Amino acid sequence: MARWLSFFAEYNFRVEYKPGKIDVLTDALSRRPDYELAHITRVTTDLYDRIRMTYRNDESLASLVRFLTAGKEAKSEWLSPRQRSRLHRYEWQDGLLYYRVEPHEPPRVVVPNDEDLKFDILQEAHDAPSSGHLGREKTFLSVSQAFWWTHMYRWVARYVKTCETCQRVKPAGHASAPLQSLTVPVDCWKLMSLDFVFGLPADDHGNTGILVFVCQLSKMVHLAPVPDTVTGEQAARLFVDGVFRHHGLPETFVSDRDPRFTAAF
Repeated sequence: MARWLSFFAEYNFRVEYKPGKIDVLTDALSRRPDYELAHITRVTTDLYDRIRMTYRNDESLASLVRFLTAGKEAKSEWLSPRQRSRLHRYEWQDGLLYYRVEPHEPPRVVVPNDEDLKFDILQEAHDAPSSGHLGREKTFLSVSQAFWWTHMYRWVARYVKTCETCQRVKPAGHASAPLQSLTVPVDCWKLMSLDFVFGLPADDHGNTGILVFVCQLSKMVHLAPVPDTVTGEQAARLFVDGVFRHHGLPETFVSDRDPRFTAAF
């Protein structure tokens, strides 16, 4: 909601109420037919079949799978020291390798080291209509109930953070820094603020804006006409010609995050 309020603050408009029965067009446009889902009878997925197939190509799991499927012929030298120390946590059932994180918890399917497979699992847990684009913690909880791989939380955090739908629809994930008071300067034109004002009627030279320079102690103002295509270098020249030659160089400049200031002023 805060993002929408910030977006609409740039426009001057009037809100009028219309009953839904006479606002058919807007109601239709607000519905996404590609997201509409009437019902779900059962969940079908080929993820488990793909996991079974991918075990063959995962060198880190091949020796472990071989050991668990060899029966009495299994040899411990096939395993790495890390695998031997955690062997009691692994199980082999129906062509799937399971890993038990804690003794009292149910085992989870071990996902091979395949990026496409991991992304598809995260997509099912986050993007599917039945998932609802949950946040990082809830998505991780959903995935970790059935699957396991190393650094899985890091994968989930990165996937949710880069989800296009979440970035476009959900509010910003971090709060803005609080406002701070400016220090009181000891002399005139030691602390100067500057900003652009655009959208004004064009003058004889085609200028539609002004660059405002304000002394934060005396509140004295200098104005310079500018076109809407003004660059940071041109703004610096206006400062030198209109302010610096009268008052010298300020100790501090205060401005917003305008690209002209942050890039080339």
